[in-house]
This record gives sequence, structure tokens and C-alpha cells, in this order.
Amino acid sequence: MPATRAGRRTTRASPVSRTPPRASSSWPRRGGREVREGRLFSAPFALCFAANLLQALAFNLFLHFPGFLQQLGADEVQIGFVSALIAVSAIALRPPIGRRMDRRGRRGVILAGGAVNVVAVALYLTVDRIGPWLYLVRVAHGFAEAMLFSALFTYAADHVPSARRTQGIALFGVSGMLPIALGGAIGDWLLRDDDYRKLFLAALALAAASLLLSLPLRDAKRSSAPATGPVGIVAALRQRDLQPIWLLGTVFSLALTAFFVFIKTFVEAHHVGTVGGFFSAYTAAALVLRAFFGWLPDRVGPKRTLAPALAALAVGAALLARAGSAADVAVAGLLCGFGHGYTFPILSGLVVARVHDANRGAALAVFTGLFDLGVLLGGPAFGLVIERAGYPTMFATAGAVVLAGAILFYTLDRPHKGDVPQR
Repeated sequence: MPATRAGRRTTRASPVSRTPPRASSSWPRRGGREVREGRLFSAPFALCFAANLLQALAFNLFLHFPGFLQQLGADEVQIGFVSALIAVSAIALRPPIGRRMDRRGRRGVILAGGAVNVVAVALYLTVDRIGPWLYLVRVAHGFAEAMLFSALFTYAADHVPSARRTQGIALFGVSGMLPIALGGAIGDWLLRDDDYRKLFLAALALAAASLLLSLPLRDAKRSSAPATGPVGIVAALRQRDLQPIWLLGTVFSLALTAFFVFIKTFVEAHHVGTVGGFFSAYTAAALVLRAFFGWLPDRVGPKRTLAPALAALAVGAALLARAGSAADVAVAGLLCGFGHGYTFPILSGLVVARVHDANRGAALAVFTGLFDLGVLLGGPAFGLVIERAGYPTMFATAGAVVLAGAILFYTLDRPHKGDVPQR
């Protein structure tokens, strides 16, 4: 049975069921009722939003981390390698995270991730050279990022009305987008004297505050509807109607790696714009889309809205390749922010629509893991392109990858019931 039909049957469960409950059943209910109608900002959703806002702000202060590595003597390839370490550890942890969330709930993963995050960020204060200790700290930070990104995102998806899924995910994404602008700007301010200790202390305080806000979170009640097929990470990877999404998600993550890992060293090397200026424009575009036009994909169809978003992302990367002024960098930020603002919630909404509820945690663990894969592959690869051909070629390559991925996605992806507009 296709995953979509299975997911729809869970929304019509009757009081008398021939199928007994299973321990590995899904988590889409809130207060004993299925989350189909109602407001987006319920109390659990709002608390999860706040916790994610703070942990994401702590994480996005590390947009300036390549500058710290340069202080320690790292070149572009080493910066790409160190950036990739956080992705390696996160990818390794995704399978057990997905299983744990679907079997036991999201709360335990959120609290464990928050605790590891506090410890990992504190350990950056002890790093004074490129070497094994730095690598170990990055691995620990990757574990924390994997747990928090997957679990908080899945928790929020559990509390979004199904008829407003893309809009709800887009609004939750504001808690991850706003810290991009704030992280860049706050980092610029904290690093006026190039003292990275201040940056790490600020990140530590934010990580601790996020952990405290996570304590009251409680999991949604389980649905009694069992999965009708295989569950787990492997099942999610092999689900045919999800595979085009995995492809495009990987391409999207590669493009983000070009911006998030190398924008700091790019603006310093070319003396155009600032990290804060790029990400302020980037986030402003994404926030306007999500706050005022987040309803559009649900109304006109997610795939119809996705195409112009991908085009904007590619054009933004191409503009960075030719940027000669702060204004060029800011306009590129606006275009890339427009692309990110729609692409992430649309792709994640398609995943939720196509996967059975009992495998939602595993599927979203795969989806969020794609962004770690992008750093793992894109960090060293783009760093090597910069070493050989320079920043313009690297950004042009990133834009070309987005266009190629978009063409493949629309060629391979078949029409799906979950892709139609909600009237």
C-alpha cells in the first residue's frame, strides 16, 4: 500500500479496530486528537519554536568559525575538512536517532541533544590549535546538532495541522532562519577585537537557555494505527516516492554549504560586504516569505512553488560569483534567502505527506541528515575548487549544481496525491 493511503487511513481511525496497537506506532496526535485542524501556534509548538530559536542562534554564531580556524593557521582545504567533521558525526548518529524517536518519542532525544550541545560548545573554549582535540570537539558538536535538528523539527511537525502542513513547517523554520541573520550580525559585533572567546561564551549561554526551555516539552500522544510496511532509516531511503526528494535535498544542502561555510572567508578575501550583511538580507527574504506568504505552497501546490525558489537560489549563487560590491553581496543574499525560504519547508512538507506516520521520525532524520551530507561532501570539494580556481568559480559551480538537481528532480518525480493544492 502506498505510504500516502496508509497515512490517510490513520486520520479516519474508528473506536473499534481490528488491528491491535503496536509499540512502534506513530506520534501524530495531540491531546488524544489527531492534528488536522486548528491554529498553528499551539502551546507545544510555540515552546518548541522558542527552544529551537535559541539553539539555532548558538549554532549560527559559528558562521564565524572559519575565521577562528584561520587564526589557528588553517587554509581553505583544512577549513572545509574541519567543517565536514561535524557532518560526519551527525550522519553517523541519524539512524539511531530516527529509531529512538519513532519508538520512544522525541523528548528524550531533545534533552540529550541539549545537554551534549552545552558541553560541546563549552569545550571550544579549550581549543588553541588545529589537531585531534579540535576534531573531537567538532564530533561532539555534530552529535548535538544531529539530535536537536532532527528531534525539534519532528516534534514541531507532530503539532502542525495536516491541512496547513507546509505553512506550519515554514513558520517553524523562522526559528531556524532568524538566527542566521542574528548570528552573523551578533558575531560581527562580538568579534570587533577578534576575540573568539566572547563568541563561544555567548553560544554557551544560548545553548544552556535552549536546554532549560526544552524541559517542559512533552511528546504528543501515540496513534494506535500501525505501519503497514517496513519502517526505519533503510525503509525511508528505499521508499521510491521519497528518493527524488533525497536527491534534491542533497543538491540543496550542497548549495547551502557554499554559503554557510565560505561566505566569511569570501568577503574577507575579496573585501566586499560582510557576513552580517549577506545573512541579514538572506534572512529578511526568507522571513518575509514564511511570515506573509507561507500559505502559498499549500494553495497553489508545493512543486509549483518550488521551481522559482530553486531558480532564485541558483541566480543568487551566480551573482556571488560576480559580486564586486557590498550591494551585490546583499542582493545575492536576498535571492538565496528567497530560495531557502521556500525550498526547505516545501521539501520537508513533501516528506511528511508521503511517509507513514509511524516512520516520520526516521524519514525526517534522513531529510535533516542530507544537510550534514552536504557539508561532508561540499566542504572539502568546494574548498578544493577555491584553492584551484577561486571563489567565483566555486559559487558558479554551486549554482550549476542547483540547476542540474532541479532538472533531475522534475524529470524523476511522479505526480503524488500529497502534492496537490489544499483548498
